[in-house]
Formats: sequence, C-alpha cells, structure tokens
Amino acid sequence: MATVHHWTGLEARALRQALRQSVRAFAEHLGVAVATVSKWESKLADTEPRPDTQAILDTALGRADASVHLRFETLLSEMSDALPSAGRRITASGPRAWEYESWADDLDRAVVALSRQNFAFADNLLGRWLTRFKALELDDKGLYLFARSTAMLGDLKRDQGAVLGPLSAQHSYARARQVFTQLGIPRRVAQLDLSLAVVAEMSDKLEIAARQYETLAVDNRLSRRDRARSRLWVGTALSKDGNHDYAARVMLAATRDFEDLGEVDDWSVAHQKLALAHRGTGQLDRALHFIDIARSTGVIDSPMQRVRLDTAHGHILLSDPATRDDGLRVLDDAAKLAAKAGLSHQLRSIESIRMMTEGAAGPRRR
Repeated sequence: MATVHHWTGLEARALRQALRQSVRAFAEHLGVAVATVSKWESKLADTEPRPDTQAILDTALGRADASVHLRFETLLSEMSDALPSAGRRITASGPRAWEYESWADDLDRAVVALSRQNFAFADNLLGRWLTRFKALELDDKGLYLFARSTAMLGDLKRDQGAVLGPLSAQHSYARARQVFTQLGIPRRVAQLDLSLAVVAEMSDKLEIAARQYETLAVDNRLSRRDRARSRLWVGTALSKDGNHDYAARVMLAATRDFEDLGEVDDWSVAHQKLALAHRGTGQLDRALHFIDIARSTGVIDSPMQRVRLDTAHGHILLSDPATRDDGLRVLDDAAKLAAKAGLSHQLRSIESIRMMTEGAAGPRRR
C-alpha cells in the first residue's frame, strides 16, 4: 500500500478528494477542526499538519480501501505535476496487487471499447497505465499487463489507420513483442508476428505479408483458429496482388477450417474475402453469392464490421455497370459511417475504390 513520509496540505487535500468527502466531512472523519482542513486546502504544500495530526492522516490512509489508494496516488500525481516545487512524497516500488487487478479490469473494458470503435475511451484506459509505469520497474505479472496494453494500443492505432511511424501500430506491436519474448510466452509472440504481418499488408507490402502469413499458417505456437486466420490472410494478400484464383483456393481452405471449428464470425468474414477474390476474377455471380452469405451471417454490431462489409458489397456492385449506382450509394453510406467512427484506413480504401471505378467508367452521373 502507499505511504506518505511527510504530510503537507497537498497530500491531505489529495486524501480528502480520494475519499470523496467535503471539507466538513473530512474534518469530522479525522477529528480535527474545519478551519484546520481549510488551511491545508488553501496553502497546500506550504503548510504542514502537526505531528499528532500527521499520525491521524497516516491512520486514515492506512484504513482506506484499494480504490481510495488508487485515486489518492492519481490525484497526488496530478497535483504534483501542477506544483513542481511540491515534489512527490509518496513511496512506491512498482504497482501493488490491487493495482494489477484494476489494470486487468481496465484492459477488459478497453477490449469492449475497441470492439465498438470507442477509440478515445480505449486510449484513456490504456494510457493511464502505460504512462504510469515503466517496464523496468515491473515484475513479470506487471510486464505481462504492460505488454498486453501495448499490443492493444497497436490494435487501436491500426484501426485508426496509423500503421507506420513512431506513434503507430507497428511500433506498439514491436514493443509488445519484445516484452513477450522477454517473458518467454511464445504464443503471444506469434500473435504479435501475425499482427505485424497485417501491418505489412496494410502498408501494401503484399509479398512480405503473404510470406509472413504462409509461415504463421503452419506455426504450432498459434492456435488452430489463428493458423486458419493466417491462411485466410494469405489469400487476402494474394488477391490484393492480383493473384485471385490461387487466393480463392487458399481462402476456401481457411473457410472449411472455420466451419470445422464452429467459428461463425470468422466463417462469415472468410465469405466476404472470397467474394472479393471472385470479383477479381470477374465471376460476379459467385462474388454476389458469397457476399450475400457474409451479409446474412456476419455480426455487424460495430462500425468497423459494418464498414468492411458494406465496402466489399459496394466494390462488387460497382464492378457491374447495371449496379454501379447502387454500389456508389453503398460506398457513400460506408464512407459516412467510417468518417463518423474515425476509421481513416477504411476511408482511404473506399476513396481508392471510387477513383478506380471512375477511371474505368467515367464521371459519376448526377
């Protein structure tokens, strides 16, 4: 638990706010005069409680529960940042067990936030821990939480379209991979290799991505589901590179794996990918067949899933002059949702599809 070596009005105010008490209630809680607490509040680090009151404050902090301790340290850190001369009088040797529990809870909340593309909330949940501790001061459990947080930050950056650079998905994934390697957790390392392959694909390094996916598709460090995903993404990279026939065969094998595993969501996504591969070969009837399966079975409870599915559907419709206007309307709706959700990578993909279509078919009719 946190301890304070020497109390000033600054630490006393942080404790009052952490307890969520008014000045009067805090004074009654400690058994001191309201005027005394008011003096601490006004002078902060420039005043010190008497020795007997220091002991009372020690007792009050010691009896507080874990949530109060977490709020106390957070508030004190913020106050100390605002008053550099005050410094921090709190001692800590890395996070405590109750902080690990709070950290894990925040990671669970961040997973939900990311699934809904609530990027600001997810970033706040992850940032409060990644900025709070340095990797060097953590034990193995703390390092595991640190690496998971960093990997999830990579997911956030990837979904926002920040793929390359110092504040990108690639940077976060590489950092998380380094920590999981240090901890000796090969499954997590392989999952980060898979995420880095996705980054390569999103950066249009299609040959590199395909080779990485092929290696991971037979990597026993990964679960069968992740190996099937790797196989599906081999097909995605091949299709983007124009090798649609082979891509469709690879994707079909992945689809059968998902069916055997009972992974309905992955099975639906595979049909979406198959649809685009068949669009590439000019088999529009097959493409529409597979995209209809994806649309009828896919989960669309998040903006990302809706945008991806509508983008694929619009792309297929645009390939037929008879349904071109319908395709443009579908893409317009997808673009509006992508813009609203902050999905910049999807917006770029939609704009690329529009430009290719207009180049092939002339300006859009008004």
